[in-house]
Amino acid sequence: MRVKRGKTAHRRHKKYLKMAKGYRGGRSKLYRTAREAVERGLQHAYIGRKQRKREFRKLWIMRINAGAREHGISYSRFMQGLNLAGIELNRKVLADLAVRERDSFAKLVQMAKDKLA
Repeated sequence: MRVKRGKTAHRRHKKYLKMAKGYRGGRSKLYRTAREAVERGLQHAYIGRKQRKREFRKLWIMRINAGAREHGISYSRFMQGLNLAGIELNRKVLADLAVRERDSFAKLVQMAKDKLA
């Protein structure tokens, strides 16, 4: 007796077409083009999850650098000063302080400067 795979293929097709909802034209209607579009989209999503981490780190460093330079110190010297002072705040928190809590950030910069001097 032969194996009929109609249900399996139908389920697979439905899965891809469901994932392609909202795509334009044949990309949401035709199985082959939908599958290609979905697979490419999943590749981009995978790559994007890695890139997002890099991009945020770059953004945080830029914000910290800008905040530190307002107080006359470079990013690298500021981070070195924090290390010497034993202050273990990550870049995300430091960037948030630089943008939202300028007074607190100024105190951190002063502590870093004191340790460097």
